[in-house]
Amino acid sequence: MRAAGEKTPATAAGWRAFAARRWERAGAAAGQVAADLGDEALFLVLRGLGLPLDSPPEVLRRKLSAAENARLASLVERRAEGAPSAYLLKEAWLGGLRFHVDERVLIPRSYFTELIPGGLPLEPANVRRAADVCAGSACLAILMARHYRRARVDAVELSADALEVARLNVRRHRLTGRVALFRSDLFDAVPEAAYDLIVSNPPYEPSAVCDKLPREFQREPRMALDGGRDGLAIIRRLVAQAARRLAPEGVLAMEVGGLRNAMERGWPGVFHWLPTADGSDCVCLATSGALRRFHAASK
Repeated sequence: MRAAGEKTPATAAGWRAFAARRWERAGAAAGQVAADLGDEALFLVLRGLGLPLDSPPEVLRRKLSAAENARLASLVERRAEGAPSAYLLKEAWLGGLRFHVDERVLIPRSYFTELIPGGLPLEPANVRRAADVCAGSACLAILMARHYRRARVDAVELSADALEVARLNVRRHRLTGRVALFRSDLFDAVPEAAYDLIVSNPPYEPSAVCDKLPREFQREPRMALDGGRDGLAIIRRLVAQAARRLAPEGVLAMEVGGLRNAMERGWPGVFHWLPTADGSDCVCLATSGALRRFHAASK
């Protein structure tokens, strides 16, 4: 819906500016595909036109056809009504890779895109078995398989719907020989293995926080976000299982949002925190030895 006196855009650049204004008026929330609405508008406009994300500036200035204008008008308005851009376009980008996404999976966003290429204390040649737990679209499993080229990666996910999306992405990235999919509640239905690396972006938002999320985030699968009353319901079980599943020199790395204080109270001295570019430092890491000592002392 245009404001009074506002002209219909005629170029991609015009649509980007229009979309950001339209979404701001509609109270849209950023954070699913970009940190701000201007960057999200650029994503939607470029990909809505089938253009690469690294398109040169002159591409944004060309006149659009009637069909292109109509497509962008529809996408911009549906986004203003609360539909996430990634679901409208059926794609998201992580670590420079394109993934299929739709309403069956959480829209990929993770600090592990910074950490997998070199922020974890593991030499790629030493990682022979890895797991992505709560894998969703399998984006992290795929990123791990591409970085740890000698590793078999197990992508573990409870949702059958999410696993369908994961299977599609694994096929598209030609990794069916190295990424295995398991439908399982954490490791309950996964065969025993000694993992060098377990990575997880588990549900960690407290239920009360999920109840108040912006409408765009309410469109995502609740089970991928809701970590129970205190946010730790899944994390507690995963930490206990990881202590038994890690190889002697293995590590567990988890993204846990705003739960740092709760993690340090629950597992004092076990986890240390990895730096991220924006300073949030919300990814924690524990060694196999630290986890086993903690659980032995807790018995």
